[in-house]
Formats: sequence, C-alpha cells, structure tokens
Amino acid sequence: MVKKDSLIKGTLILTAAALIARVIGIFQRVPLEHVMDEVGNSAFGISNTVYLLLLVVATAGIPSAISKMVSERVELGRGNEVKRIYRAAMKFGMIAGLVLTIGLLLLAPVYTWLAGTQHATLAIRAIAPSLLLFPVIAMMRGYFQGRQLMMAGGVSQVVEQIARVVTAIGFVFALHGWGYGNEKMAAGGALGSVVGSVGAFAVMVYYGVKLRKSDERTGELERAERSPGRGAAGGPPVLRSNRDIYRAIFRISIPILVTAMTVQAIYMIDQTLLTRLSEWRFGEEKTLTWLAYLTTNAQSIAGIPPVLAIALSQSILPVLSAAYASGDRSRVEKQATLALRIGIFSGMPLVLLMTVGAHAVNGSLFSTPDASLIVGMLAGGTIFQITMMTSNSILYGLGQQRLAMKHTLVGIFIKLVLSLILTPLFGVYGLVTATALCFMFSTMTNMMSIRKRAGVRALGDRWTGFAATVLILSAAGGALVYAVLHLAAPLGWKWPYLLATGALGLLICAVYPVLLTAFGVLRADDLDSYPARIRRVLRPFLRFARGGRATKGTA
Repeated sequence: MVKKDSLIKGTLILTAAALIARVIGIFQRVPLEHVMDEVGNSAFGISNTVYLLLLVVATAGIPSAISKMVSERVELGRGNEVKRIYRAAMKFGMIAGLVLTIGLLLLAPVYTWLAGTQHATLAIRAIAPSLLLFPVIAMMRGYFQGRQLMMAGGVSQVVEQIARVVTAIGFVFALHGWGYGNEKMAAGGALGSVVGSVGAFAVMVYYGVKLRKSDERTGELERAERSPGRGAAGGPPVLRSNRDIYRAIFRISIPILVTAMTVQAIYMIDQTLLTRLSEWRFGEEKTLTWLAYLTTNAQSIAGIPPVLAIALSQSILPVLSAAYASGDRSRVEKQATLALRIGIFSGMPLVLLMTVGAHAVNGSLFSTPDASLIVGMLAGGTIFQITMMTSNSILYGLGQQRLAMKHTLVGIFIKLVLSLILTPLFGVYGLVTATALCFMFSTMTNMMSIRKRAGVRALGDRWTGFAATVLILSAAGGALVYAVLHLAAPLGWKWPYLLATGALGLLICAVYPVLLTAFGVLRADDLDSYPARIRRVLRPFLRFARGGRATKGTA
C-alpha cells in the first residue's frame, strides 16, 4: 500500500523540492552567460520567461482544482467518480498539450515581432515540444496531491530541473564548440526544457504505475465506493459526465489561478509604474537605478521566504478539502490552525534573515549593497505574503475560491491606488510600502473569513509572545550584523557580508526556538501534530522552557 503523506511531511517534501529546483535554476545562468553574448543570453532569457510563465499557468490552477476534487471524493467514498475525474483530466491534458504546442510554434514569430526580439523566435519554438507533456504532468501532479502523495510531485520537479539544466548547458557548449551562432545556441539551451519535461513525465508514470498496483492490491477506491465515507449524503455534486467534470475544474481553477498570479501582477505593476511616477521628481538616473535594484536585487531575494508557503499551500488543500467534505469541523479547525502556524513560525526566521540582515545578504549576493533598504522593506512584507498564500489555500479547502479571489483583486486595486499616491512622493520606497499593505489587507480579510467559517485563529493568545520573540531577535540580530561587518571589514572582498549573514543565521537558528518556547508560543500539546523527528528536535526546548518557568515560580 502506498502511504499517504501528512500535512507537515508533504510540506517538507514540496519545500525541499522547490528550494533545490530554485538553486539549480540560479546556477544554470552562470556558465551560459560566459559562453553566449548579449543576443544569445537575451534570447535564452526570453524563452525561459515564456517557459516559466506557462509553467505557472500549468501548475497553479487546474492541478489545484483536481487535487481538491479528488481529495473530497476519496474522503466521501466516491471511488468511481475519482477515476472518472482522473481519466477526464488526462484527456484534457493531452488535447491542451497538442493545442499549446502548435499554438506556440505558430505564434512565436508574432510574439517576438511585437516585442522587437526576433532573435528569440528559434529559442521560443525550441521549448514548444515541452508543452506536449506539461499539461499531462500537471494533471498527474494534481491527482497525486489529491491522494495526499506529495513525493511524486516533489521528485518529478527536481528531476525535471536537473535534466533541463544539464541538457541546456550541454547543448549550448556543444553548439558553441561546433561553431554555431548565438541564436542557435540559445535554441539549444531552450531544448533543455523538452528533456526536463520528459524526465518529469517518466517520474510521474513510475509513481502512477506504483499507485495503480497499490489500488489493485488493496482495493482502496473500490472499498471506499462500497462503504461511503462520513458526510456522503452531502458534499460536492456528483460529476457524471466529462462535461460536468470540465465545468467543475474551470469553476474551481480560475479563481485559484487569479490568486496565484498575485505576486507576478504586483511585480509587473511595480516595474511599469516606478519610472513613470517618480522620474519627474527624482530624475531619470535615480529612478533607473531604483528599477535595477528593485527587479534584480529586491525581488530576487524577496522570492526566497515564500517558497515554503507555496509548498504549504499545495499540501494543505487536499487535507483540508477532505476534512471539510466529510463535515468534520474539528479536523478542519485543527488542520487550518496547524497550516497557519507552520507558515508563520517557519516563514519568520527567513523573513528576519532577509530583513535584519538585508545589508549583509544583499552584499553577499550582488556587486554592491546599495539596494539594502529596498531589499529589507520588500523582504519584510513577505511575512504577509506567506500568510496571504496560506490563508488563500485554506479558503480553497473550504470551498471559497471566489472569496479568496475577491480579496486578492481588492488588494491589488488598493496596491495600485497607493502606488499612484506614494510613489511620486517617496519613490521606490512608497511603491514597496504599497506592496506590503496589499499583502496585509489580503491576509486580514482572508483571516476574518476563515475565523467566521471555521473558527480558526492563527495564534490566539500567542501573539504577544510571538511579537516579543521577533522584536528581541530583530534587536539582537541588528547589533550582531553591525558588529560583524565592522570587525570583519579589514578582510575585504565579500567576507564581511558572508560572515555577518552566517552569524545572523546561526543566531536565529539557535535563539528563535528557545524564545518561542520560553514565551509560550510553542507548547507541548503542539508536538502531537509534528512528525517524530521534529518532535525529537523540539522536545529539549520545551523541557527547558518548562524548567525555567518552574524555577521562576518557586523563587
């Protein structure tokens, strides 16, 4: 029997896969940049942007919809309906893949002509065959997530990225050695996405065969069909035809896709408005420098903390959908509360590192630390981005996709209005402040809706202890970074920044769990929700906290 992954285990699997894929993707650009000139690098970059955009569309909406639909019906004992959904989804994926591939092959010259980048046509066409498989892979990932088997999606993501990067580098160097030009080298690099899709598909087929054999051996879906689960009298409507299934998929997936595109939409607003709104006051040179800092430094660094939230959002959806479909309010409240606490507790250390240590982190990664204030401001707002993404997924699990989309769209509208007001006055700093306020608004409205429908409070009476933890670590971390930067200044190069970043990271890792337990934010009864290995790590901190409180009480 294939064992299902718990919420925390599933989150850890998807987080690890996303981090590995992100690191591999970053290192890919280094060797390619040395081999190709501006024409080749820009052509490859444009094709890579198209690839990543299509990947977001393929992995954000419909797979989440399938995950939700499958998990609900497995919980309710509607095994035959689960099979119908999977078959219909696979058929849709194959047709969509064929249409997308032909469409991209035909429209690539049109797109590059409109963008004035005709040299990228061949590279964009080179990625088109990967679209034959990506929709099918996305359907399979959604199905596996609905069955609460996160390992398949995680492994396929890592294999896809490794195959894509290794092939891209190999093709580019080979074509360079054979004397081909930069446009053809860029196209060779873009072919890596095709090989990556084949690798990911092979992994999904392996897990698909494994799951099918497990179902045949255990009769899990057939047994569920004979013995309907809790709440089978209600729940989602029965889907009897492919038309019903497709209608349900799009009804669920479109709001999810809209909310998933929030960050990309906000970043696009920032890149579009910054120069036009601030140039008249701060000058062209200053605003162009801000734009470079924002897009290259700040947005790259601020993209790291939400990685866990993305994984958490994927893993909580099937778990919560199943609990909500069964009518088990207690399980809904428990899982939703756990998800929010995982997001907040796990996200805050990274946010602190990127915010308090913005100068050190920025100096370590880039040629100059001049953008540190922008980096720190944008990274600080990502704690609300994390809670927004997590609370969005909880609303999806409660069947409130449209409500989450409404909150997101209103938040983007507020962001746009505030950007128009603050950017002419404060430049990039007003723009970044508007972004943080957008995430904050979406989080607050989501949390009020979740509390109303499921009685969930993220931290309850733990807010004061959590705030004290953050304030103490911020003060101590800021002092430590300042001291290390000055003491290590004689070493030169990037050593002061690297040492300050490492020292701050060690401080946060060592002190953060101690403060959480000392202030009663992390409690003994929370351990039951965590895997055995995490319980073993946290138990000494809880013993220490209990001992400290007992000593204080007897003094």
